[in-house]
Amino acid sequence: MTVSSPAPALAPHRYDPRLLAAGAAMHANDLPRAEPLLRALLKDDPFDVRAIRLMAELAGRIGRYTDAENLLRRALEIAPGFTPARANLALVLYRTNRASEALEELARVNLEEPGEVGHANLQAAAFGRLGAFEDALALYERVLREIPDQPRVWMSYGHMLKTVGRQDEGVAAYRRAIALHPALGEAWWSLANLKTVRFDEDDLAALRSALAQHDLTAEDRWHLDFALGKALEERGQADAAFAHYAAANALRRKRIPYKAEETTAQVDRTIPLATPELLAQASEAGCPAPDPIFVLGMPRAGSTLVEQILASHSQVEGTSELADIAMLARQVPDYPAGLADLSPETRRALGADYLARAGVQRHTDRPLFVDKMPNNWVHAPFIRLILPNAKIIDARRHPMSCGFSNFKQHFARGQGFSYDLADMGKYYADYVRLMAHLDRVAPQMVHRVIYERMVDDTEAEVRALLAFCGLPFEPACLAFHETQRAVRTASSEQVRRPIYREGTQGWQTFAQHLEPLRSALGDVLEYYPDAPQT
Repeated sequence: MTVSSPAPALAPHRYDPRLLAAGAAMHANDLPRAEPLLRALLKDDPFDVRAIRLMAELAGRIGRYTDAENLLRRALEIAPGFTPARANLALVLYRTNRASEALEELARVNLEEPGEVGHANLQAAAFGRLGAFEDALALYERVLREIPDQPRVWMSYGHMLKTVGRQDEGVAAYRRAIALHPALGEAWWSLANLKTVRFDEDDLAALRSALAQHDLTAEDRWHLDFALGKALEERGQADAAFAHYAAANALRRKRIPYKAEETTAQVDRTIPLATPELLAQASEAGCPAPDPIFVLGMPRAGSTLVEQILASHSQVEGTSELADIAMLARQVPDYPAGLADLSPETRRALGADYLARAGVQRHTDRPLFVDKMPNNWVHAPFIRLILPNAKIIDARRHPMSCGFSNFKQHFARGQGFSYDLADMGKYYADYVRLMAHLDRVAPQMVHRVIYERMVDDTEAEVRALLAFCGLPFEPACLAFHETQRAVRTASSEQVRRPIYREGTQGWQTFAQHLEPLRSALGDVLEYYPDAPQT
């Protein structure tokens, strides 16, 4: 990676009181108050790079990453030496799955601000995103040798240790983070999210003490509520556990701009376009490479298990949840209506672009790889058109079990439907509706793995899965829990154990609290594992 010499520093600038007020509002996460202040500032002075940077940060917080990137590049065009803007740009690039580009920006940032812990933390995370786990671990270890009292770095180090399967060391790193910052909610949740750590009475007292603090950030509070809910559920205290889950979800939901009707509208638009004729044409265009196996559906439905089984095969590499399909879909004008207008050349180019993007996650010479981004279900017709020889696996789990599992799971990003039971039921129903349509118009397009059937007759389900992928049976796929590989999702420790049944019925203890989910599911629940008749 090459870098240029440090750019000159930003010229001195007298702060406008509105900028200070906007900065204070951003710090308090009061985005509605910050935005008009920043807009007024930029109307008076379109070249105020500090205001541009804050406006970019605001856009990033609400998920408008394209706007954030454009604003940050504008700020750096005006002031190339404005290092905070370059650091923000690196973060946006990381969050939009462009870790290589993020590392390029960070190399320059580190020249301009050497030794900054936040930059090293992001650089290590970017290494991890690219699968360079040893580089990431080495960087964390160097930083912690130099500055051992950084709780968030210990926490990030724990994340990376967990990913590579060094669980005991990961637990120790999380515990060190908590010792340094007892109210660090994400560290507590990270311990709970291992699903192999059981909190003792001292832990419960510490969690309650942290939650009682009046100056907690919203982020710390919801993480602590999720963690305490998990601890109480393990003790059989269902009502108290649900109260904490509900509090965490309600607080998280306030920060998520999710609208269930938008998902419904996208499915409504996609179904009439996904005709037998259009999908039959797929084999005549698109990129012919057979490399990808897409595992999609609802989160917490067994997709990591399916990936682990496949990645235990000698011809398949497991990668991660890749955001590339959704990014490419945004390049299609008037998506999804524009799918019908894509030329064969454009389909091939989009498929090739996907393979190039995904290629940075491939570190072996195995011919096939798994992309397990669950949300790709809404893009299944698009996948078919640009990669006609790719395999599509729908991992499905009982809607009540799956829904409750999502409700008690905090996701870092991307699953806005999961923080409200009614939203979740509508999302699940829309997912089933689209997949049922694809079953009717293209019966051989998708292979479905029902989690409960996988539990009941693992070998038969594994053999059927491998056959669909055109792979010979290998015994290692039944001993998937022995496969040594990095796993970056919430199920990382679960798939390192033999398959188990406990996860199929746990929701029933909470049934009285789940009526909004049940009601929103409608007849999807009645017909499971089949789809409602239309």
